[in-house]
Amino acid sequence: MIIDSWTVYWNEYSADTYLYGSKIQFHKKNDIEFENRLMPPGTVIKKWYSKTNFQIHKVEPALPIIDGESQYQIEVDMDCEENESYLFRLVFFDKFGKEAGAVAIWDKVTDFTCPLKTYSYQLELINGGMTHFHFHSVVIREISDDTEADDSTTK
Repeated sequence: MIIDSWTVYWNEYSADTYLYGSKIQFHKKNDIEFENRLMPPGTVIKKWYSKTNFQIHKVEPALPIIDGESQYQIEVDMDCEENESYLFRLVFFDKFGKEAGAVAIWDKVTDFTCPLKTYSYQLELINGGMTHFHFHSVVIREISDDTEADDSTTK
């Protein structure tokens, strides 16, 4: 069961985006075309943050606040060539800015939980061998475990 849902778009042109040799076209809010034939695999293409220092990053947080007590689902809406792939990575940080954990996302839909000590996190789009893609959105959902709810009502 879905409790809450947030849609994340690629709103900024240059903030935390790999621009070297990249061609980026903003067709619509939910259709960003990216092309870079020379970018090596493993390169971080774009980052989104749940907490920012506006004076440093010059962007507002794009990710919702999440906690370590809930379960979440992330759904990627992105089109790339059939033989090319992407990788998303969620990186969780504690209140001192030290990495507290990470989750790699290869599939369109992935369930995850974050560490209990998560204070902030970031989402990274990483080149998994792509040269051209259309990014539409990423949806983060807070979900409940229906099996636990069923168990509690039968006891």
